Amino acid sequence: MNALFIVGDDVMLRIGHTTAAPEQALWLADLLAQRGVRVPRHVRQPIVVEGYSVFAVERVHSHGPLDWTEIGAAVRRVHQIPIGETLGRHPLPRGATFPWWDTAVLLAEVDDLLDDRSRSGLAAAIREHGDWQTRATPDVLCHGDVHPGNVVQSVDGPVLLDWDLLCRAPLAWDHAPMITWEERWGGEAGEYARFAEGYGRDLADDPGARSLAVLRNVAATLMRVRASRTNPAAREEAQRRLAYWRGEADAPQWNPV
Repeated sequence: MNALFIVGDDVMLRIGHTTAAPEQALWLADLLAQRGVRVPRHVRQPIVVEGYSVFAVERVHSHGPLDWTEIGAAVRRVHQIPIGETLGRHPLPRGATFPWWDTAVLLAEVDDLLDDRSRSGLAAAIREHGDWQTRATPDVLCHGDVHPGNVVQSVDGPVLLDWDLLCRAPLAWDHAPMITWEERWGGEAGEYARFAEGYGRDLADDPGARSLAVLRNVAATLMRVRASRTNPAAREEAQRRLAYWRGEADAPQWNPV
């Protein structure tokens, strides 16, 4: 996880545990910029202080609503970068190896915090969609977490933020968050349709993409429930999310955290 600090009008500091050579992030930013993908510009060389990497990046100011058509086109450009260009130059795990994708383990970990109906609903979703890899396309280079919180509409166009979850995964990996964003997270109508138009492919009805979308929501729920064990502020949102898995007809939409 990263912490962000505003330094004046034009610079932000992004600080996180050092897990790889910080120069790799600069290399990635250069590669993406060369491929026409807008990312924040690094304004200083990164430094490492007591196990933390410190990056000074430009502070991108918002200019109007997000252009989801252009965001879709940018993600398509990311997917077109050959994986081989990144291997050995930047960490590139397989998306399915991220720990929160082991939803069965997460479910067992928070079992004592669940009621029977929510437990049953979550377990049913895992059973139904847990075989998503049998329906997946070959891996491509993926941003890993495309949603409104990770994009800023600059004066020149949308800027994709937060590349910490860069990975190898099916192209549906970067469609999945937006497929249910309107339904579950309170997104504006038509955002995914515009994203798909810009990308050049609509996966809203694709079985593999739907499974990824559902499992992302399962993981998001279980992680919020887990956080509620030690963080009282997480409990209300955990219950909002569990209401959906209980099958409550008036289950509220969720809040991004």
